[in-house]
Amino acid sequence: MNRNELYANIKRKRSFLCVGLDSDPALFPAHIAALEEPIFEFNKAIIDATVQYAVAYKPNLAFYEAEGAAGWAQLEKTVEYIRKKDPSVFIIADAKRGDIGNTADRYARAFFGKMDFDAVTLAPYMGRDSVEPFLKYEGKWSIVLALTSNPSASDFEMEMYEKVVQKGMEWGTPDNLMFVVGATRPEKLAEIRQLCSDHFFLVPGVGAQGGTIAEVAAAGMNDTCGLLVNMSRNIIFAGRGEDFASEAEKAARGAAFEMSQYIR
Repeated sequence: MNRNELYANIKRKRSFLCVGLDSDPALFPAHIAALEEPIFEFNKAIIDATVQYAVAYKPNLAFYEAEGAAGWAQLEKTVEYIRKKDPSVFIIADAKRGDIGNTADRYARAFFGKMDFDAVTLAPYMGRDSVEPFLKYEGKWSIVLALTSNPSASDFEMEMYEKVVQKGMEWGTPDNLMFVVGATRPEKLAEIRQLCSDHFFLVPGVGAQGGTIAEVAAAGMNDTCGLLVNMSRNIIFAGRGEDFASEAEKAARGAAFEMSQYIR
């Protein structure tokens, strides 16, 4: 999927919502937790409820890897189900990989060669070698951590994000590389957009962490929208009872409606 195709999906759905599948079994309703494949069944219900509003889904791999082989199998089934439900959806492996050499090659093969992800999140600390193997796959995206939404991003990222963005633009193009830029520092989001006019941003931190759609749109939108706003807990755990899917639908619908006001 290239940038124009992603933008076409945003315009078609009138939304730039990415639903984060941080599917924690400890938070599942009892009737889901009791099933043989609770993560997949939870995800399936969330996808059914939100796919008309979501242009992207982002499984957070920690919640799948923690369950061992069974969790990985449910991750594969989740990706397959999204493809079946809406082949146009952009699927992100939130893996935050950051190694080099044949290790990075194998990570890229796992997500792009063996599984049907469109993109993977990457930590750029080891430089070009940690990103380049992923850029070899046609139609796939590297999503480089630039300035994240967590408080301790100030430990390193506040001093390094400009260089990360500048180097990232040398490594990839607006059709295969985007940046993670948190919603909790909208003034920095605006600065990064000035540095980087054409690339997409994956924006966490809206909702539970305090960022807002309005601030993100004002600071980060470009001529092709240029934004995927990730919302996880505020959607997938909007309800904690048997009506959790309908509550997720309401939350996604509300977010998408607000986003629609900013789409040109």
